[in-house]
Amino acid sequence: MPLNGQVLVLNQNYEPLMISRVKKAIILIYLGKAEIIDQWDGKMIQGVRAAFPYPSIIRLSTPVHRPWQIINLSRKNIMKRDGYQCQYCGTRTQPLTVDHIIPKMRGGKDTWDNLITACIHCNNKKGHRTLQEAQMTLRKQPRRPHPLCFIQTHTGGMAERWKPYLFMS
Repeated sequence: MPLNGQVLVLNQNYEPLMISRVKKAIILIYLGKAEIIDQWDGKMIQGVRAAFPYPSIIRLSTPVHRPWQIINLSRKNIMKRDGYQCQYCGTRTQPLTVDHIIPKMRGGKDTWDNLITACIHCNNKKGHRTLQEAQMTLRKQPRRPHPLCFIQTHTGGMAERWKPYLFMS
């Protein structure tokens, strides 16, 4: 069983902290710094002296007081926030770019509220005009994402197991 799988790490109060690798989770469990909340049925990690259950969710034994990290404004994070989907037409298949809702030449800033993901076709159609001038609308209003949002988007196939802990029920 590979040790590079993903494990949801919860704070002592069951608040989601991060997604970690199985190897790190096993180390935390072995050192008594975490406990297994959910494991994969029938899967074990065989060590030299002991076998460990293959964890899916772990909870830290002591609380970690960490203020939510600020997500940096970057092209990659804008694409993640928008689900790799054009915010004008909704396509996911065409090459995507980042567009300024209020064009830079009109005083638009590089902010979470002014940058969106757009396909090349829609970006060219809008050009250096405002939404009203281009007669285009957004699928959703852009805003700064919450760190929990990025954890939720990276759950992959484990989403069902992790949903109760990611406030997605």
